[in-house]
Amino acid sequence: MFQTEPAPRAGIPVPMIAKAMLKHPETKYRPFLSPVDLPDRQWPSRRLTKAPRWVSTDLRDGNQALANPMNVEQKMRFYRMLLDVGFKEIEIGFPSASQTEFDFVRSLIEGNLIPDDVFVQVLTQSRADLIARTFESLEGAKKAIVHLYNATAPLFRRVVFRMEKAEVIELAVTGARTMLEEARRRPETTWQFEYSPETFSFTEPEFALEICERVLDVWQPTADAPVILNLPATVEVAMPNVHADQIEWFCRNISRRDAVAISLHPHNDRGTAVAATELGLLAGADRVEGCLFGNGERTGNVDIVTLALNLYTQGVDPGLNFDDLGAVVRTVEHCNALPVHPRHPYAGELVFTAFSGSHQDAIKKGFAAHETRNDGFWEMPYLPLDPTDVGGNYEAVIRVNSQSGKGGVAWVLEQDKGLKLPRRLQVDFSRRVQVLADETSKELTAEHIWTAFEEAYHLGGRQTFELVSFDDTRSPRGGTERVFVGRIRKGAEEVTASGRGNGLLSGTVAALNDQFGLGIEIIDYQEHALRRGSDSQAAAYVECKLPDGRVVFGVGIDDDVAAASVKAVISAANAA
Repeated sequence: MFQTEPAPRAGIPVPMIAKAMLKHPETKYRPFLSPVDLPDRQWPSRRLTKAPRWVSTDLRDGNQALANPMNVEQKMRFYRMLLDVGFKEIEIGFPSASQTEFDFVRSLIEGNLIPDDVFVQVLTQSRADLIARTFESLEGAKKAIVHLYNATAPLFRRVVFRMEKAEVIELAVTGARTMLEEARRRPETTWQFEYSPETFSFTEPEFALEICERVLDVWQPTADAPVILNLPATVEVAMPNVHADQIEWFCRNISRRDAVAISLHPHNDRGTAVAATELGLLAGADRVEGCLFGNGERTGNVDIVTLALNLYTQGVDPGLNFDDLGAVVRTVEHCNALPVHPRHPYAGELVFTAFSGSHQDAIKKGFAAHETRNDGFWEMPYLPLDPTDVGGNYEAVIRVNSQSGKGGVAWVLEQDKGLKLPRRLQVDFSRRVQVLADETSKELTAEHIWTAFEEAYHLGGRQTFELVSFDDTRSPRGGTERVFVGRIRKGAEEVTASGRGNGLLSGTVAALNDQFGLGIEIIDYQEHALRRGSDSQAAAYVECKLPDGRVVFGVGIDDDVAAASVKAVISAANAA
């Protein structure tokens, strides 16, 4: 918010920060009232079942929005990436605006860098000399779209151009005729014409329709040779449902509908460009112009990545390939020198990551359930998209900090080390991790968590009790009784401990209790392989009760499952 007061020199207004927002904004701002009365609107009951025609405007509209426009290397790198993603219509520049833009268009054509199935698009204002320069830049192109525009809204007619409606129409019609003449001089190129009543979003609907009809009268499109009418929300001024009404009304009323592709070019001034575009497609539009990750003037153009992956998560092929979305992010960040926000839908570094304990627990259970389902459908709490579909993995789905719970800690250990901790062991270890996270006030990496796990359950370094070797045999008395004989190092001393029981674990416990007077009792035991395959290591977990009522846990990992079990009991003995 700004207020102004005269500067000391030349009477130039100097912006100053206002004291507060207005208490009565209605005294300064008028609500945008829908210019369309459409009580029988059809778009709310429709659903999107196919992708629109996508047009990337990154090399023109997005480039204009940069404090430092892309150089030739950056534009070329970006262009090649757009081809890899699968765009068949790419706006490559504004060739009449500068020599740099003109030269870039020429470099693509003369370098034979435009695939036969791709239309390159360029923009021009409605002036004969600019249109001629535009067509000159496209000499030798196989396929090209020339995009003509002029502003039509009352505010622009009155303030910017000081034109009456008839003059605005004449400007568009004259430009359309000039384009037709220039195209006829170059029959070797397959041309498509596009017209935008710029500022359509706040132009009177009847006037937008009238000016478009007059342009169509000049171009005379047919179903076999259609043209494009682009309806820009140059400034987003209303809620998405109003935009949808405007688009449906226009689609219903334009003549030669089968010879016209209705295109959307939404901006994001109100932060609802994606929603407005989706509703506009429901309302009948065929085509979308936008930028990857929503770059563009002011708050940006509509975000094509989000739109495309929204379709994908509804089971609709978007026709664009984002199976290495990270590479796309890196290219855009390099070329635009703008970061993609960590929370940007689908593409941000953290969008598939949960720190909250309740989220982590739900995701962990979701993956466990997913392993048992066989219908192929992706149903995952908090994750509408499988990260692996866009080149990600599951390692960063759950990350641990002070907000995390037992499920998150267990997930990290399972993903990093293959450990599937029993529930009560998860609770025990998560308490320890919580203390560590609170002390550091930072995210804990998998390495930090594993170090804490080794320390908590005596898996590394010198311990009070260390297993040197052991033997397990059946008791000479017969029956099911087993005899455990082990070499145990306690401090600097190595002793032999033996015990009898109905199995390996009870024999091990008996040996430790008899030799060292520990009095431990196993109340739970679990084991599993760390990975699939005959060469996998085994992990064993014991939960033990002490004479004073305390409960301790032990963990053992070894190539041999029996050795892992014994190590788990030794681990619990160290905890005791």
